[in-house]
Order: sequence, then C-alpha cells, then structure tokens
Amino acid sequence: MTSEAPVCVIVVNHNGGELLRRCLDALATQTTLPKEIAVVDNLSTDGSTVFLETLSEPLASRVRLISPGLNLGFAAANNLAAGRTSQPWIATLNPDAFPEPDWMASLIDATRRHPGVAMFGSTQLDAGNPLLLDGAGDVLHASGLVWRGHHGAALAELPAEGEVFSPCAAAALYRRDAFEAAGGFDPSFFCYCEDVDLGFRLRLAGERCVQVTAARVHHVGSAITGRRGGFATYHGTRNLIWMFVKNMPTPLLALLTPVHLALNAVLLARALVLGQAAPALRGSWDAIRHIGPVLASRKAIQARRRLSTIGVARALDWSIAGIIRRRARSLPIPRSLSFPPPLGGSDPIASDMPK
Repeated sequence: MTSEAPVCVIVVNHNGGELLRRCLDALATQTTLPKEIAVVDNLSTDGSTVFLETLSEPLASRVRLISPGLNLGFAAANNLAAGRTSQPWIATLNPDAFPEPDWMASLIDATRRHPGVAMFGSTQLDAGNPLLLDGAGDVLHASGLVWRGHHGAALAELPAEGEVFSPCAAAALYRRDAFEAAGGFDPSFFCYCEDVDLGFRLRLAGERCVQVTAARVHHVGSAITGRRGGFATYHGTRNLIWMFVKNMPTPLLALLTPVHLALNAVLLARALVLGQAAPALRGSWDAIRHIGPVLASRKAIQARRRLSTIGVARALDWSIAGIIRRRARSLPIPRSLSFPPPLGGSDPIASDMPK
C-alpha cells in the first residue's frame, strides 16, 4: 500500500495547458502520496483545469480545485490554499515542475532527519536536459541580488545536502505553522522574489532551510510568465527592492544600501541592453512610489526579529565570485537541527501515516 504524508501540495495554475496535466500525472506516481492537492486556478482561459473533473484515483479523492474568480498571482493564491488546509505541511509546486516518484518521500524523510527545520528545498533539474541543474536552493547576496544556485550547472556539480538561504518555491516544503506565523507570501509581490522574501522573514524569525538533494523535480522554468519579458522584468525589479528594504536589519541596511543602489543601476543598464528598460524603470519607480506600506511592514518584521545581525550576515553571500558564477551556497547543517526521530511512534509524521 502506498503511504500518505500529511502534506497539502499547492499548484497555482494560470493557462498551464498540458503542463498542469503532466504535473498532476507526476504527483499520481509518488511513492508517498500527499493527503491533499489544491489546484488554485488564476482565471485561466485555456481550459487547462477541465480534466480535473475526470480524474481517477489516486488523485480523484485528493485534488480540489479552488477558483478565486480573478488572477491573484502566485503569492496570494498560495496563501489562499494554505489557509484552507489543516495539514501540518504545505508544499508549493509549479505546474511546470514535474516531481520524480520519490520526491515527496524524500522531503518527508528530510523532515524526520532535521526536525528543527521549517523550510525544505528540492533539486530542480532542467526539464529539457536532466543532466543540467535548474536550481539547488536560492541565494541572497549582500547586495540584494538573488539567484537560483547552480542554475545551468552540470548535475555532477550538485552540492551535498546542506543549509541554504531559502527554497525556490517552484518545489518547496514549508511547515504550515511557521508559514502562517510569518504571514505567508507577501501578496503585494504578486510573483517573483516572493519566495526569497518569505524565506528571509522566516530566517529573521529564527527558522532554517535545508536543500534536499534527493527530492528532485524536472522544471521547465518561466513556462507560464515567460523569460525576460516585460512582466518578469517589472515584478523582479520592484520586488527585489521591496525585499531588501523590508527585511535587512538596520545595521546591514545602512551598510549595504549604497551597494544595493549600485546593483540596481547595473540591472537597469542590463535591462537597457536587453530592450527591457521601460519595465525596469517602471518597476523601480513603483518600488519607491509605494514604499510606505513596505516600511510599515519592515517595522513589524524587525520588531519580531529573533536572528542577530551577525546571524543574518552569515547567511548572505558576500563574494564577487558568487555574483559572477551564481553558484549555490550550501552550508553544513547544524547538529542541533539533525538527529534521528525518537522511537515508539512519537514522530508526528510517522504516526499520521497508514501502517
């Protein structure tokens, strides 16, 4: 009998087409099935969710469609689904990410081995070439630049399991109580950088993130929003500034703001070369124009901060090589976060799984 895990997998769809079907087909083959799968449809017009009405087991009893009637974006759509489940764990999965059969089992195994951890990331393989990595955990540079670690690197270079700054939400696992305590994803971000922003807030609250090498998905990447288009440039530019201003502790904010301004100048020059200057300028302007609510959020976030300024600094990448090579930054996992689960059924996940 296939085991179950107390997890709600959230798939946010917007005109996902056959990608959504392929994603759910991959979930159906999991050796450990999630108890719930919530598909949030952001006002698709391509009929991509029609097939959900004819699903067979093991998906039929697990999948529920949530149709908010408008395009909420990735952030708010995940929050909506997370608020409608009682499962202790929530997994975010893009419709263009196709998990291998032991993806869920590997993530659950990691929660047992690292019971003090609230965030887990997946190894993302390039769906077009599985010998290449699409990502191995998100990295935050001291300048405020973010990237998916090891994007485009050979699979042979995959780092060992370790602690990373935050998971890429294309395929991530979060402890629901920590997710909710942090306020979930920031809905004002809509999409792009919302996962690093959430990871930053969780870290400030004292939480950690482990990148699970064995939990693998094949990721198309930007299949829904498109690569380097105006939409991605606008949201990426605006949200990068908001994320930096909201979360960086005051001593680091004072030290690094000139570096962050220089970074944004470089990114604007790059956008000009790529023909994306207009959305980049609009993103920068809107980030400044709507900075008031961001500063209000910052005040609340910093008041609740448990991680020291030095602790934040240690979690950042400070190297020039990091910016150039965009490699993952995987650190050894503290022993306090890694120990075998107790014997006798007191493991909260094991006790919730069928015998």
